[in-house]
Amino acid sequence: MVWFLGLGFAGLVVLTVALVFDGLLEGLFHGVEALNGFFDGLISLPVVAGFVSMLGFAGAIVTGTTGLGPVAATAFALPAALLTAWGAYRAARALMNDGSGAAPREGDVVGVAGTVVTAISADGYGEVLVRLAGQPVKLAARADTPLPRGTEVWVDRSLSSTSVSVRPVER
Repeated sequence: MVWFLGLGFAGLVVLTVALVFDGLLEGLFHGVEALNGFFDGLISLPVVAGFVSMLGFAGAIVTGTTGLGPVAATAFALPAALLTAWGAYRAARALMNDGSGAAPREGDVVGVAGTVVTAISADGYGEVLVRLAGQPVKLAARADTPLPRGTEVWVDRSLSSTSVSVRPVER
């Protein structure tokens, strides 16, 4: 049972190393051309930590509750360890492939309401403050007519990544 508990705690140490030195094992195999893409996250520290910890702790539970020897305890603990490693792999892949954090694009500002913060002259630029993805963004702005500071505006088109064309809000 002491060996199994040692494996369980060793897995926790590996998990701690995984949190501190993320991607260490992938980096070790990165330069080996024959293995390029083969492991693809299968040999990662969280997967190894999950496997080793579950093998150790499940083996200790089986040994302590049934009195079976280490070979039989390993046979019972191995499926649980494989399932835990697979779960860690799937969880890591899901977190790595999460695409919800996309940055706003140039065209995302069209149709957004804002306020003129620097007056827009008839032949030049001013500045507007808009909220994009919940964040205030100050952009250079042009308009067909001069607009004083404090005017509420709509963005009608994007001129570049930092400038827009606006029109006043009509009420």
